[in-house]
Amino acid sequence: MEIETLQQIWRHFVDTGELDSRMQPVVAESWRKCQRYGLNPLGGKGKQADAAVFRSILAENKDLLDTALPIMQSVYEIVERSHFLLVVTDSVGYVLEAIGDTAVQEMSQDLRFQKGALWNDLEVGSNAIGVALDYDTAIQMVGPEHYCTYHHNWTCSAAPIHGIDGEVIGCLDLSGDAQEAHLHTLGLVVAAAFSIETMLIRLHSAQLMRGALDGIDGSIVLLNDHFHPIWANRAAVRFLGLPLTGLEALDFQEIMPDLDWSQIQQWDRGGRYFTNDTRLVIGGSTHYCSASIAPTLDASNRTFTVSLKKQEHLIDSVNKVSGNRANYTFDSIYAKDPLMKKTILLAQKYARYDGSVLIEGESGTGKELFAQAIHNESNRADGPFVAVNCASLPRDLIESELFGYEKGAFTGALKEGNPGKFELANHGTLFLDEIGEMPLEFQAKLLRAVETLQIRRLGGSQEKKLDVRVIAATNRNLRLEAEQGRFRQDLYYRLNVLKLNIPPLRERPQDIVYCAQEFLSRFNRRYPDQHREMSEGFLHALEGYNWPGNVRELQNSIERTFYASGGDTLTTEDFCYVMGTGTPREPEPPLASDERNNLLRALRSAHGKVDDAACSMGVSRATFYRMCKRWDVEPKAIRK
Repeated sequence: MEIETLQQIWRHFVDTGELDSRMQPVVAESWRKCQRYGLNPLGGKGKQADAAVFRSILAENKDLLDTALPIMQSVYEIVERSHFLLVVTDSVGYVLEAIGDTAVQEMSQDLRFQKGALWNDLEVGSNAIGVALDYDTAIQMVGPEHYCTYHHNWTCSAAPIHGIDGEVIGCLDLSGDAQEAHLHTLGLVVAAAFSIETMLIRLHSAQLMRGALDGIDGSIVLLNDHFHPIWANRAAVRFLGLPLTGLEALDFQEIMPDLDWSQIQQWDRGGRYFTNDTRLVIGGSTHYCSASIAPTLDASNRTFTVSLKKQEHLIDSVNKVSGNRANYTFDSIYAKDPLMKKTILLAQKYARYDGSVLIEGESGTGKELFAQAIHNESNRADGPFVAVNCASLPRDLIESELFGYEKGAFTGALKEGNPGKFELANHGTLFLDEIGEMPLEFQAKLLRAVETLQIRRLGGSQEKKLDVRVIAATNRNLRLEAEQGRFRQDLYYRLNVLKLNIPPLRERPQDIVYCAQEFLSRFNRRYPDQHREMSEGFLHALEGYNWPGNVRELQNSIERTFYASGGDTLTTEDFCYVMGTGTPREPEPPLASDERNNLLRALRSAHGKVDDAACSMGVSRATFYRMCKRWDVEPKAIRK
């Protein structure tokens, strides 16, 4: 309609309250609302918000404003010479920003149509911004379609802006001289509002993605095509030890020197480079990590996404998969004999310290059981427990197995390199079983590693500082081995900080029946329909046997007897059948003169050294002293 016609319709409504049917329905509804609220049609000037209030409004609408401004600038460049004013408001109608030339800015100031002003229907009468916000519709209003006379010289085209949930969060408006009204103006505003909505969705997706990336443990770094960071998540900022603004100076070609960056740069889109063992050198420190690098393309150039993970995380995963965990505690050790209980108390005391432990005992006495229990009662209980059987390591692979190797260190090595047992045990315990079988030529390198807790991988040039507790075990008399030149004395003394001797089963007779009953109870629980008991004769047979294989042999014997027995009670005959022996007899005590002579002979041969004399007789130090006490032999009286 012509402006003159709209003026007549407006005058008729103001005078009579009657609406012309030719009016836009939403405009007509807005006029009725203004009339109901007693709004003065001769007014129409905006109300300026308090400065502090407006600052909070701007803060709440930061994402909207940051997204809208670049688009508004582009739109304004199109209409710059038309003297139009481009504004964006929040969902209530506060003007967040206004862009226009000097002439239109002066016109808008008369209406207080400016930044910080409240511009809705109930404040300034029916207008395009208020209608767009109230009725969630795009609209163009010309001259007298505005409720208040102050606006009759204006034309306004407005479109609501929706957030990601579809709710109206603001409005974009283009206002100018009513004589310059054009339908295309509304189309331009609608397109711009849609662009703002699209960018808000992208911003929200980017924020979600960044939030997700910031929430993961792995380090993510985005590099430009010159391999300098342009973004990093929080984990990467912590890992690299620099603020986000300081990362731009890093050249990843320099701080990750082991990678072939020329090859990475030449890969086609979608290619991916991965290594589970590489160095990152920054701030004078060297970090070992796994790295994944994937090239990506954005609208203008090529970027690279680098995923880094400290090797500790990889090692944790390897330890979990490999079962490098201690499963036994001191409660797992069956003990009733006072001698064994005393040994357990000493081991519990050792668990409180970090010194190296040397465990000596015959095969089958439970040396690894004690090592695991010490680990689980220490402050390293949450760390790995890595067990190594030194007797089973091939001589030519001992160094690489314990210390690891760098890529290309030897033929057949993994191309990425590989951590050794010492690294796998970092922040935990390394258990070196059968340490007496360690080749003499390798013991010097092992000594240095145990002393300094620093290792150098085979083929590497960097030393790694570790936090490892070493527990060693042997069924030999390691001191005698060292004195006879079969084991390095300096390594022996380094390992023998805390000494633990596990007595054989024959020296703790109260444990024979006790352990047997515990083992039988375990099988009874596993096979409740085949419940077994032990006869007196069977118990007598257990006590009369020497048990050279110690607790391991006892456990296996109980299991075999359980399976082989045909009745509910285990008998002497069952024992003899399983053990392959004749009818068990009470062990005959040695003649006094024979045992005493053997003691004296052993002491003289060992020049009075009790450990050596006990070893020559095949008994422990404690047993040897008991025998000496029984036959009134004083070891100190024997001299060379």
